[in-house]
Amino acid sequence: MNTLSYGLLAFLAREPGSGYDVMLKIQPFWQAKHSQIYPLLAQMEENELLSSHWVKQCDKPDKKVYSITDSGIRKLKEWMYKPLPDPVTRDELSMKTFCMWMTDRDNAIDIVETRKSYFIRRLESFQSMQGKVTEEHKKFGTREFYDHLLIQKGIFNAAAGLEWCNWVLGILRECDYSEPPALVKP
Repeated sequence: MNTLSYGLLAFLAREPGSGYDVMLKIQPFWQAKHSQIYPLLAQMEENELLSSHWVKQCDKPDKKVYSITDSGIRKLKEWMYKPLPDPVTRDELSMKTFCMWMTDRDNAIDIVETRKSYFIRRLESFQSMQGKVTEEHKKFGTREFYDHLLIQKGIFNAAAGLEWCNWVLGILRECDYSEPPALVKP
């Protein structure tokens, strides 16, 4: 099983849901598409980690609702005791920053401004979530306590990204060139 599979099990351990429901819930933490989620759900159901039933809907197609099984709970608990690997970093901004010497200052600023806007939206989203967490749910021992920790992690990450963008923009705006240096061929 891959990490996304465990993430899907984790959300379904909290409450049953359709593939679409789970996809929406996991998005703030893990970017995944329908094309990844639905085959994993089917595979986990085939492996008896999940069960499902169909729900009739008016004016919409019927939906398949998944629930975690006892085997799924055991598998999720086993995963919790496996060593945590180093995080995987895949960020196009890092690659573009590595290549910024090949572009002009205005384009470099546009690239960083785009990411700054993203971090502002993320920060606002996580702060909105945090505003809904009651003091009772911020106490150790509740499921919501761990939601609170994850929301705070999102706030810290978005704030750090925003701070970095502002720092880079300050440097770029002080630069006095607008054309990239000529590329030297080896």
